[in-house]
Amino acid sequence: MNASYEWLRAFVPFDLSPQALRDLLTSRCATVEEVIALRDDLRDIVIGRVVEAGKHPNSDHLWVTKVDAGTGDLRDVVCGAPVVTVGTLYPFAPVGAVLPGGLRIEKRKIRGETSAGMLCSARELGLGQDHEGIMALDIDAAPGTRFLDAIYAGDTRLVIDVLPNRPDLLSHEGLAREIAAAVGADMARPEIPDERPLVVRTNTMKATEGRVGDFTVRLEDTDGCVRYAAALITGVKVGPSPAWLVSRIEAAGARSINNVVDATNYMLHGFGQPMHAFDAGKLAGNRVVVRRNKLGEKITTLDGVSRELDCDAVVIADGEVAQAVGGVIGGKGSEVTDATTEILLEAAAFRPARIRAARRSLGISTDASYRFERSVNVDAIPGLLD
Repeated sequence: MNASYEWLRAFVPFDLSPQALRDLLTSRCATVEEVIALRDDLRDIVIGRVVEAGKHPNSDHLWVTKVDAGTGDLRDVVCGAPVVTVGTLYPFAPVGAVLPGGLRIEKRKIRGETSAGMLCSARELGLGQDHEGIMALDIDAAPGTRFLDAIYAGDTRLVIDVLPNRPDLLSHEGLAREIAAAVGADMARPEIPDERPLVVRTNTMKATEGRVGDFTVRLEDTDGCVRYAAALITGVKVGPSPAWLVSRIEAAGARSINNVVDATNYMLHGFGQPMHAFDAGKLAGNRVVVRRNKLGEKITTLDGVSRELDCDAVVIADGEVAQAVGGVIGGKGSEVTDATTEILLEAAAFRPARIRAARRSLGISTDASYRFERSVNVDAIPGLLD
């Protein structure tokens, strides 16, 4: 289990250092094997404000800007972003700075114009996959402020060995509950910033059979799946996640994919509930059926491998074929892509023995299967989906 020090502090306002927190958790509930400082590679980045911007005289796609980096003078910076906005704050790498990828910033001429620094994109800073433009910052910070002091990015990861009999500790909420009890503090779920990765939920199903928007959802394999809930989310625009979400999940050891996948990882690492998002437009017959796999049934999973299911697995099927191996891995056929505009979001509780058997038979181990094998909190599912 990877835990973010700052994420835990968002649940419980404790004053322990990462090392003191390691000692507390180890003595109380679970051994902390490592304490790892993250994002020291951003130590050279500061906040810069663009005060002037004009088209490069010798290029139709470059800008010549003047940047206030808090030094008392303005830096001439050539920038290739599609849009540069005067008055906006951006991450700025001054001359001598080293970017996360190892690039050292030097003063140089670009098409005849001097450039003494670099305005950075999220991808260049390792904060997401967006590289189409520089990273505009909607924050209140003075030019020259260290980026790590202004933006949630510098964190500490605790690598924790959680015993099988403590599945409640496989989330930040569960760990925070232990910390709160130990230090005598109140615990509360962190507030989500207004910029949310998902849009509108239209309906939710929390019974053996029901409707979710235009979809019929039926739970047939009640032995393998003890509870299944779903929500239909419309008006989705898939794209890069906001910086706060990327920082949270990457501090926990996950990789940012897009706002939809990152949101499901946020729920898994934050609250211990694995979720799966289906592209609703790819589900045949507007049906979702939770059933046992058929003899010889095949599915191409998200890792691109075609697998034959002969392990009595729980499958999530549409009106025609299996679209996911429940509790283990999703299928390529209903994968969320940049073109997705409507998703069916799943939250479920599967029987640990069935997940363990399927995982061993298929040779797949995922963050979801790890948690389902140790059981999740069935009663928490409605609240998490709501």
